[in-house]
Amino acid sequence: MKIKKTNMRYFIRIPDLVSLLNLSFGFLAILMAIINEIAISAIFIIMAGIFDSLDGWTARKVGKTDELGFGKNIDSLSDIVSFGVAPAILLYILGAKCSFELAYIVSIVSLFLVICGVLRLTRFNVIADKTDFKGFIGMPIPATALILSTYVLCGFFNIEIAIVLMLISGILMISNIKYSKPKNMKLIAIYAVFILLILLPFPFVFYGVDVPSAVVLIITLLFMLSGVIKKLIQIMTNSSKHNQ
Repeated sequence: MKIKKTNMRYFIRIPDLVSLLNLSFGFLAILMAIINEIAISAIFIIMAGIFDSLDGWTARKVGKTDELGFGKNIDSLSDIVSFGVAPAILLYILGAKCSFELAYIVSIVSLFLVICGVLRLTRFNVIADKTDFKGFIGMPIPATALILSTYVLCGFFNIEIAIVLMLISGILMISNIKYSKPKNMKLIAIYAVFILLILLPFPFVFYGVDVPSAVVLIITLLFMLSGVIKKLIQIMTNSSKHNQ
């Protein structure tokens, strides 16, 4: 298919503007992390996640098709910044503040996180609409960003645990583990409400723990584990059938 028009107005649609808001908050999260505004950086990553979840919904509402793949590409490129680079820089700055030695370790983990994110999104673009599975192959990159950002905000942050979580998240993103799309509307509604509560100007703190951040963190970790548990059950079932 030859493209006759190259004017940007020919390509960009309303859902793409939502993706650019995702990108904008991801970039702002990077800037906030650099100037040591850690909590604001984490909140901006969450804001990027909100707009990332809205671009697909917006596309369905306006009824625009992405025949040229412009929307898919701008969405993935925005995700790399907001959920790959921004969390990686946030993690690095948190680690570098602790000790000179830890800065080396966290720099490697941060780079690993970006690489895994790029690989995850590239594979998604390649196999999109070419596989029968309607869920996610490999953990979605926004989940990784949400795990780190809510862990930063929840009130019991530990850099060593954060490093381990990001290593596991990176591996799961590039794995072949299948994740089903959440279909429980009540759970989705609860998840959305607690994400919005994180963004309110007054905190919901109980015994030093930011409750909305902790709830979102726990739900996202359960989602992360769901794919692993399903995979282990599948392996054990296949092994049992083979032994019979």
